[in-house]
Amino acid sequence: MKRFSGLNRAISRATQPAALTASPTHDRILHTAPYTTTTSSSPFKSRFLWDHAIANHSSGHWTRSAAANAVAGTMMFSVAASTLAEEVHAKEAPSKKFNPKEVVLYQYEACPFCNKVKAFLDYYDIPYKVVEVNPINKKEIKWSDYKKVPILVVDGEQMVDSSEIIDKLFLRVHPGTPVDVGLEWRRWVDNHLVHVLSPNIYRSPSEALESFDYIATQGNFSFTERIMAKYAGAVAMYFVSKKLKKRYNITDERAALYEAAEKWVDALNGQKFLGGSKPNLADLAVFGVLKPIRYLKSGRDMVEHTRIGEWYSRMESEVGKSSRVMEQK
Repeated sequence: MKRFSGLNRAISRATQPAALTASPTHDRILHTAPYTTTTSSSPFKSRFLWDHAIANHSSGHWTRSAAANAVAGTMMFSVAASTLAEEVHAKEAPSKKFNPKEVVLYQYEACPFCNKVKAFLDYYDIPYKVVEVNPINKKEIKWSDYKKVPILVVDGEQMVDSSEIIDKLFLRVHPGTPVDVGLEWRRWVDNHLVHVLSPNIYRSPSEALESFDYIATQGNFSFTERIMAKYAGAVAMYFVSKKLKKRYNITDERAALYEAAEKWVDALNGQKFLGGSKPNLADLAVFGVLKPIRYLKSGRDMVEHTRIGEWYSRMESEVGKSSRVMEQK
């Protein structure tokens, strides 16, 4: 039904903080912070993994060692007809050949790469269930040899790494269609944009606390873990963000964020979306990664001080409501 919403609109969108005592619990909480990622699969150690927090960032997933990296959706009949046709094309339903019985996403709610996958699923109206993974014990994914998120299971088939998941889904929704359109910008999202975000959301103690309040509220934590994540995580990632600035040669966090936002708007070249009249995979990637920060202070500042707000609002409208299936309790 979301495909026809356009008709209605047309007729009428740390380095080592002394205040913290190193412990396994603290260490694990560090692995929950968004926007700091790594390919390392080394086990937890009973200490703060500060060096890992600025070690190797991975473009498509969050890892356990990302924990020190990580304690951290158209417009009366002649006018509406053409516009509706455009939206129906843009807000396409999955191919009749792709009609999965069950899609399950294992995720962290605040994870940018998980939100990339959700943006795709929501845009294509693919119903999915969500399993929120506890970032400390990861018991929800003990069944899998792959210990990172997102993990998407489609009718029993495991898919991993956000970009690879999206490529596979796109080929099932659009069989025979190349997925390399917008590839350069999708890589820019994974290799640049995400690295600009961490220093911004943890820029000051108050912003770090705001970010971890969101993480702790949305994540799968026990009461004790939630308190630890909010306060210990905020302190830890405030210090870690300073090292991230140095690693990625960022001198002014906000200036780097605004520059990235303006670069994206310039890439649109006056079009509604990078894909033209409808979003493409790059639009969905940028939208997904920015979604968790949009209403944090850094996201509010970004919208206020750059031209990205109109594009983001169009994307919110195009992606529409979540197609997540809420399980009854």
